[in-house]
Amino acid sequence: MSITLSSHFTYKKLFYFCISPIIMMVFTSIYGVVDGFFVSNFVGKTPFAAVNIVMPFLMILGGVGFMIGTGGSALIAKTLGEGKQDLANRYLTMLVKLTAILGVILSLVGIALIRPISLLLGATEAMLEDCVIYGRIVLAFNAAFMLQNVFQTFLATAEKPKLGLAVTTTAGLANILLDALFIAVFRWGVAGAAIATGIGQCIGGLLPLIYFLRPNTSRLRFAKAKLEARPLIKACVNGSSELMSNISTSLISVLYNLQLLKFAGENGVAAYGTLMYIQFIFIAVFIGYTIGTAPIIGYHYGSGNTGELTNLLKKSFLLVTAAGVGMTALAWAFAGPLAGIFVGYDEELFAMTKHAFRIFAFSFLLSGANIFASSFFTALNDGAVSAAISFLRTLVFQVFSVLLLPLVLGLDGIWYSISVAELLAFAVSLIFLAANRRKYGYL
Repeated sequence: MSITLSSHFTYKKLFYFCISPIIMMVFTSIYGVVDGFFVSNFVGKTPFAAVNIVMPFLMILGGVGFMIGTGGSALIAKTLGEGKQDLANRYLTMLVKLTAILGVILSLVGIALIRPISLLLGATEAMLEDCVIYGRIVLAFNAAFMLQNVFQTFLATAEKPKLGLAVTTTAGLANILLDALFIAVFRWGVAGAAIATGIGQCIGGLLPLIYFLRPNTSRLRFAKAKLEARPLIKACVNGSSELMSNISTSLISVLYNLQLLKFAGENGVAAYGTLMYIQFIFIAVFIGYTIGTAPIIGYHYGSGNTGELTNLLKKSFLLVTAAGVGMTALAWAFAGPLAGIFVGYDEELFAMTKHAFRIFAFSFLLSGANIFASSFFTALNDGAVSAAISFLRTLVFQVFSVLLLPLVLGLDGIWYSISVAELLAFAVSLIFLAANRRKYGYL
């Protein structure tokens, strides 16, 4: 089936266009989870907790690439919708250059600061060295990680989502196989996990770079372009909601870890780490869908096709809501087996994790709708509204919930907090969608 950004999208066309980025993001999350699986089962729960302690900092730095990718993709898609092909190619080139430069800078800064950052994030004496080793090695590959995040969205905008899937699959398989080799066979511990992740990120970041450097059949290609402040700032501001979401999630992880150390000790941190790894897989479905739909929305916004914007909004909300219900049921039913994959070796930790995940599962009911709402406004190049939804959802409401609910419900209050935050964010998303319908012409 031939599908372009300018098409009218039925459910069938949405499925075919978005299935590759959805599988791509699920696969990305799975091979990210593999580190946790091998560290937990072959190195131990304290090193596993150490990886979870330092992960928020690593994700913030790598998330800069996701900001550039989502904001830049929206700008490029809108430019394509306006019929300005050459300008879109120059934007692509500038954004990739910016990503590479920032990637190197952030990598050097992160390596220099990883020890004090680990202490700030709550690393105990037993965790500290593992935090530093894992963090420094992963940060050495940060530029490749940022490029991987950028190209995941740019390949969809270039009407090459299947290529993005192929690249991610290759990177993921390499990471999984190297994790098994370095950790289970060579016994390199957290260093092995970090090296395997870094090599996978190099594959995911550099293969698309080579593709765009060569003559290709995609909608986009590199062109001669100097860095221009105005479009780069516009792309970064527009993608700030995704960076805000990344930063907020990382900061919230720190707060969760501190609360869990207080209420449940290292077992609580390990249980939360397991929930986060599993959540990555479930949430990846929604993120993959937004990667697929964002350039479509941006293109039709640029071309002034408000009827198609309405069509995409209605169909998407129905799809993500149905998926949320299915995921909640699936997560609740398989809480035990999923927890057992990571912490089945410790009976007390397994029981805690299974119980926590069954409570946590209800957050999937509304998380897809909230993620899509934020992405919808990013695609419309309205970074302010997108950032507001993301900021409230991933930071304000979760801080409120994770600090107050444990005072009433104890440890269970921590597990319920994300569902409460999603419910509040859903109300905000509906308000913003209603308030902006005339401005953008949808509904």
